[in-house]
Amino acid sequence: MALETAYIQEKMTQKFGNKVLNFSMSRDVFSFEATSDAIYEVIRTLKTEEDLNFHFLTDLCGVHYPDNDENHQFAVVYHLHNWVENVRIRITTYLNGENPEVHSMTDLFLCTNWMERETFDFYGINFIGHPQLKRILNMDEMISFPMRKEFPMEDSGRTDKDDRFFGRTAQKI
Repeated sequence: MALETAYIQEKMTQKFGNKVLNFSMSRDVFSFEATSDAIYEVIRTLKTEEDLNFHFLTDLCGVHYPDNDENHQFAVVYHLHNWVENVRIRITTYLNGENPEVHSMTDLFLCTNWMERETFDFYGINFIGHPQLKRILNMDEMISFPMRKEFPMEDSGRTDKDDRFFGRTAQKI
């Protein structure tokens, strides 16, 4: 029997109730949200239940939504793949903007070690229980998180971006 999205939704809703929500199909990937206090158990269930069999974590990434309310300013997105049935799913959990933290998945998937460190490095999301959560690509002395949308795209004081340096001048009409 092929693994149907309706079955996944039913199984998750039965086990987690209102801690899983907003089930939808987006670009041929079944997606839903889980609360941050339930995300670890949701992912563990998807991996360990024999009838679900999501044994491969394709990706884990952070997202910053500065215009959202305080409890939805950050998100961690997990992409899982069931190789047997060739089914992919996306699970999103939203985090508090003041203190973005979520349980680490390193004991479920070894590959999350790097992905969680990268997400911490760029977004400042704390993964509770991570064995060595520290910067991985940026300098340790850096106090900001470069993928947060808190900084202007360009420095207005930069002189090397002046059109005069590229032979372009303002045309007079």
